[in-house]
Amino acid sequence: MGSEPRISPRERAVLTAIIETYIATGEPVASQALARHFGGGSGNREGMSPATIRNVMAALGDEGLLDQPHTSAGRIPTARAFRFYVEQFSGLPFALPAPERMEQIEESFAGIGTSQQYLERTSHVLALISSGLGVALTSAQEFHTLEHIHFSRLSPGRVLAVVITKAGTVLDRVLTLDRDLALSELETAARFLNENYHGWSIERIRVELARRLEAERSEYGRLTQSVEELVRKGALDADSGAAQTIFIEGVANLLASEPDRERMRIMLQALEAKERLIELLNAYVDARQRTVRVVVGLEEAIPELKDFVLIGATARLGAENLGTVAVIGPTRIQYQETINAVSYIAQLSGRIFQPPQ
Repeated sequence: MGSEPRISPRERAVLTAIIETYIATGEPVASQALARHFGGGSGNREGMSPATIRNVMAALGDEGLLDQPHTSAGRIPTARAFRFYVEQFSGLPFALPAPERMEQIEESFAGIGTSQQYLERTSHVLALISSGLGVALTSAQEFHTLEHIHFSRLSPGRVLAVVITKAGTVLDRVLTLDRDLALSELETAARFLNENYHGWSIERIRVELARRLEAERSEYGRLTQSVEELVRKGALDADSGAAQTIFIEGVANLLASEPDRERMRIMLQALEAKERLIELLNAYVDARQRTVRVVVGLEEAIPELKDFVLIGATARLGAENLGTVAVIGPTRIQYQETINAVSYIAQLSGRIFQPPQ
């Protein structure tokens, strides 16, 4: 089947009603409930009889949009139906959360001073206001923007490199050099990097230094030699210092939404493997995208999460990617409300770390 089902306006109305009823109740939706939804005097918006509704539901089932549990006469939406439902939001400008929700969010971020604190708080806030996991992932280092770099000589041939980013993240690494560098050489190398590459992304600095050092090899001075040694040994490597850190809160939300004990056990096992969650977020939320990403059905990355949805976005400070903020929850999550909250919190980072004018 194609990604976009071919359904009539009447079928679309019935499908939307089924999805929204299922999100609200968690129970299979019967034709009688839909008849009440669409029927009743002047409230009869579509003029559909129960028999017509049953026929429409059968057609939606044939399209792969509805399932019928064995023990129930009602229907539940499939992952394909939820994808179709979410498509209705794509391309629309994101609305702000309700005023009381915005106030709750902003109060929760009071006193935040670093990107690490912001991301840790984000996981808590998103768990609090959603029916799923609140997840936040620090960015890979290549997206960080240089504020300041400092080298400390620990012992002959051993140097501590400390990189401070625009958002206040501190990345440090002990370098083992092939030759010893004096304190004066380290200070000169740090001054050269800070004066020439302040505000550049780590990845861009590495690329430019490789080009520049190669071009200036014929004038191989002590500074060039020192900088090359420090960079070659990993002062600006993407895997240096702090690897990607993931913050997760809200497992209790998922336990409340999953009555099947065996499915719950399998689900928890999958969520305990944090490396898999990091891979999931990196696979589905592109650091360069500017909008919220909604992915229904996560089985391609983690088969145990096939009935889950990811709603995620990239948090930025100017050109710097601070990390990914997301909710992972059951498919019957409150989509519009969660999308608005994720979008708002991702954009809030720019205000939190913006210096006062």
